[in-house]
Amino acid sequence: MTVDRDQVLRTAAALLTRKATATMDEVARAAGIGRATLHRHFAGRDALVKALEELGIQEFETALDTARLDEGGAAEALRRLVAAVEPAAGLLAFLVTENQLFEGEVDEGWNRLDARVSALFRRGQEGGEFRIDLSPAWLTEALYALIGACAWSVQDGRVAAKDFTYMTTELLLGGARRSTAA
Repeated sequence: MTVDRDQVLRTAAALLTRKATATMDEVARAAGIGRATLHRHFAGRDALVKALEELGIQEFETALDTARLDEGGAAEALRRLVAAVEPAAGLLAFLVTENQLFEGEVDEGWNRLDARVSALFRRGQEGGEFRIDLSPAWLTEALYALIGACAWSVQDGRVAAKDFTYMTTELLLGGARRSTAA
């Protein structure tokens, strides 16, 4: 039997976004394969997480492309981005948490993603839509945190899935929008 590595990764991502502490045995069981087969593809949890990281980066890059960040206003582009990233939000939330274990290791892929998101916030600042007293880097981190928090809230049933994009963007934009008050 040929093992579909991509399907194993997607199954692992689905499991680990629900249960971050799942063991390799649990991942293998969820994927319908034996532990030995899983270990042939991923030497251990670190190797599995690194492969999931590649998948997460790919998913986020696809969301960035889908969102057409250079079109229209920055706030609308942000809404499109959050809507496009929603299907991968759980995986991204897991990876943000898990990557803290790889202290000091910064991946070129994450840097590329950060640069694209920060450029959106910078464009919004230059266009007068977003506050200039909050750095684009901070707004990027705040976006990631809100995506993760909302993904976990949806997963736990505390937030309706249909509200993901609205709740995430409105909370961030409520703090990021430039005030016209004196």
